[in-house]
Amino acid sequence: MELRLDREKIIRARELSQGIVDEVMTYIHNHTTVSVERAYLRLLGIDGIDANGVPLPNVVVKQLQDGDALSRGVCYWMANAMHNHGLTLQEVAEQAARGKLNLLTGKENNPQIVLPLLERYAENAIQKIDHQRKERQRLQQELGKGREPLLYIIVATGDIYADIEQAKAGVMQGADIVAVIRHTAQSLFDYVPYSATDGGVGGTYATQENFHIMRQAMDDAGRQAGKYIMVTNYCSGLCMPEIAVMGAMERLDVMLNDSMYGIIFRDINMRRTLIDQYISRMLNGYAGIIINTGEDNYLTTADAYEKAHTVIASQFINERFALESGLKEEQIGLGHAYEISPNKKDSLLMELAQAQLVRQLFPNSPIKYMPPTKHMTGNIFKGHVQNTLFNLTSILTGQSIHLLGMLTEALHTPHLQDRYLSVEGARYVFDAAGSLADELVIKPGGQMEQRAAQVLNDAVDMLEEINSLGLMNAISRGMFADIARQPDGGKGQEGVVTKSPDYYTPFIELLRERRATHGFKAS
Repeated sequence: MELRLDREKIIRARELSQGIVDEVMTYIHNHTTVSVERAYLRLLGIDGIDANGVPLPNVVVKQLQDGDALSRGVCYWMANAMHNHGLTLQEVAEQAARGKLNLLTGKENNPQIVLPLLERYAENAIQKIDHQRKERQRLQQELGKGREPLLYIIVATGDIYADIEQAKAGVMQGADIVAVIRHTAQSLFDYVPYSATDGGVGGTYATQENFHIMRQAMDDAGRQAGKYIMVTNYCSGLCMPEIAVMGAMERLDVMLNDSMYGIIFRDINMRRTLIDQYISRMLNGYAGIIINTGEDNYLTTADAYEKAHTVIASQFINERFALESGLKEEQIGLGHAYEISPNKKDSLLMELAQAQLVRQLFPNSPIKYMPPTKHMTGNIFKGHVQNTLFNLTSILTGQSIHLLGMLTEALHTPHLQDRYLSVEGARYVFDAAGSLADELVIKPGGQMEQRAAQVLNDAVDMLEEINSLGLMNAISRGMFADIARQPDGGKGQEGVVTKSPDYYTPFIELLRERRATHGFKAS
């Protein structure tokens, strides 16, 4: 089952996306952020909190920011303090937290003298990520993986230990991917909470210890189920690069990571988000993690039929940003959703056209397909039918990652039996229609091809306009999701820093160099 698409339009869309992203990359390369610098500290091994519960990376970066010295990068100042005081990196951070050391006092040494002190720490970070990537590959070879579309479930109790029990039950029911929903509004925290937690609201805090606990639990569950279970969390918000470090160190497999989601839906400053997404994706890419983008969210605020082209335009831009960060196509899990109103005549036909269009535009990407949410009413019987049509669309169009629809969507957090019905329904449809797409031919020039051509044309027109305006201006005009954000607005703008000519970090070049050498792939 294949659409006949205008190849020249597809080529033009990628050319325009390249131009749009190139303009932004100039800005990204000349700036850093507090969260990027904190991520580098985490890579270097800095861990722990001060007497007030503030993470040590925050303490160190704030000291430099308050001293108007962050433009040189945290790595130089840490190496300089090590040289001046004869301390390890962790000891430098701890003494700074106790008020016993100011990184900006004392002699500023020649970088050629002090920076070699970081080489061992930086190499150790890369080796840890290498180990986790290789361990994933080993376990996947040993246990095998689920068959596509991979069934993706969510757990959201707020308690990591209760999440584990929910996740284990889901795995035994047939899930392939477990996503831990994050505590409400954690994306707006400008710090990463510490340790294991059991008090989240609407989800569980994303902490490195919680990542570690869930990873171990899903390795155990996978051995029981006879397949490798993938773990997902949210690499988004004000701490996007730091969470990427945590995910890489704890062997997460999939991370929600979008170039524009935080700007549009969380009102995080666009300049900061665009810088943070570049570094976080570089880390995700090296770790072999698959990212999921958030275009499905556009259709919760804008009409899914009228604004379908905005999803396609955003996917082209997200793809280009991801490639700039070094991700392979096999790691770029672009998102879309089954969200056309069920009251619209031929809605299934339109959904099939949209899903097949996405699949063909990005043939090597592990596309993530989201279930109906906007038009779920609380009528669980109708909802189950809507999810069945969603399941059918997914298998017919060859989607990669399938987030299970719940018949109780819009009512409550799913019970175990709700998830069981969803898994059972999806598996039934996937088995019953598994080979159907191979037997079907899309009518040349029919409604599906006309709809797909219209959406692609509109997306290219939108990309032409964005290329003329610039991405930041386009976002300020509300061109995505009918939500406007301003370049100087939003949360976290004070965390953007212009790099000085002597700015230093070892990690960007090190990640590029190692990736080129190894040429590894995603999960």
